Amino acid sequence: MSSNKKQQKGLSPIESRAAISLAGIFSLRMLGLFMILPVFALYAEELQGVTPVLVGVAIGAYGLTQAFLQIPFGMLSDRIGRKPVIIGGLIIFAVGSVVAAQADTIWGVIFGRAVQGSGAIAAAVMALAADLTREQVRMRVMAVIGMSIGFAFAISLVLGPMLDSLIGVQGIFWLTSVLALGGIAIVVFYVPNPEESHFHRDTEPVAGQFGRVLTDPDLLRLDTGIMLLHMILTSVFIAIPLTLRDSIGVESSSHWMLYLPVVVLAMGLMIPLVVIAENRRKMKPVFLSAIAGLIVAQLGFWKFQDSLYGTAFAMLLFFTAFNLLEATLPSLIAKTAPVVSKGTAMGVYSTSQFIGAFLGGLIGGWIHAHFGLGGVFLFGGAAATIWLLAASGMAPPNYHSNYLLKVCSMDEAQAAELQAELMDIEGVGDAVVVATDGVAYLKVDTWVVDESVLETYSRAET
Repeated sequence: MSSNKKQQKGLSPIESRAAISLAGIFSLRMLGLFMILPVFALYAEELQGVTPVLVGVAIGAYGLTQAFLQIPFGMLSDRIGRKPVIIGGLIIFAVGSVVAAQADTIWGVIFGRAVQGSGAIAAAVMALAADLTREQVRMRVMAVIGMSIGFAFAISLVLGPMLDSLIGVQGIFWLTSVLALGGIAIVVFYVPNPEESHFHRDTEPVAGQFGRVLTDPDLLRLDTGIMLLHMILTSVFIAIPLTLRDSIGVESSSHWMLYLPVVVLAMGLMIPLVVIAENRRKMKPVFLSAIAGLIVAQLGFWKFQDSLYGTAFAMLLFFTAFNLLEATLPSLIAKTAPVVSKGTAMGVYSTSQFIGAFLGGLIGGWIHAHFGLGGVFLFGGAAATIWLLAASGMAPPNYHSNYLLKVCSMDEAQAAELQAELMDIEGVGDAVVVATDGVAYLKVDTWVVDESVLETYSRAET
């Protein structure tokens, strides 16, 4: 029995392969999107028709198309299969990269970036991950994929300036296309084929749940937060490269020497703060402190525009706060969303994130044109201040984790009876048994609940 439990809780070879390969696909795509962030504002000066506003639009254009297409692409994968949608999305992404690489006008790059974003595969990848994993270990696999995105972002900030000095931004776009083709190879040759594909309400949006999710004040507060966070991020990268080169005098080929230690230190500082937030149940104070850190960082960028050390410290504070918020916001969404609406809530959350990336480019570019680099930083500080005021009113999270149980096939009456039984278990905060899914969706307090009791309700694995 003990060895059987260990087998159930540990990843199987297929699940490990799925986690690694799908994380690799996400990482390659994110590298391609983010490597131009720290270098594009400098490169764009050479393009025909460039204006500060259009530079911002080019940086954020991928967000607009991705925001509109990611949920439809996820739903399409329910109809025609996960892998065809993922491969098609990567092909679109590669085509957009080639368009941007060949463009000699700012409008050409904008079009290429918009096409890149049209290859919106996030929802399909998550659905495939759900197809390939058991309910007991699915959250662990999703966490691996999420961490890979964070590491890809951090690496891209260093690789972008390094590669710019070697192959230029056009070369980075060409490399991005190659990375997309590498992702296709992973899908074809390494990602396992699921035995069956079906709908998973814990990872995919449910059409009938959008109204419930979009009218939940706590979820709306979090969706607004991720939108503002990525709006600030995109606007910062309109201004930081120019500040480093023009105000401080750091050659663009040397920017990576600043990003590298800052990113490494920020990751190191972020990890213990995440542990404190989750394991010591200090989520709200840590979360609000991170938003306050964004405000201080933006004011630091504004105040120390001509100081290398001042800007470096502001960058360290900014990336620490950004990484911390990126890590805690999905957890807060999962804790806050109704137990059967998590997939829908995450879909709205991701859409808000990409809308924020577009708005940050558009608004940040306009502010740069009219108020200079300092105005961009003050805009970011104002946005973070609004977020802090809104977030301060949120209720402390309940620290319930999502827990899925595969249960036997049953009718609605049996599902209602089982749901009542599960709700009576100590540590279970909410339970919904969906007979048509054959799954019990739970929210549990892992400090209290006895998982061995929960597993007695699970269908025996074959």
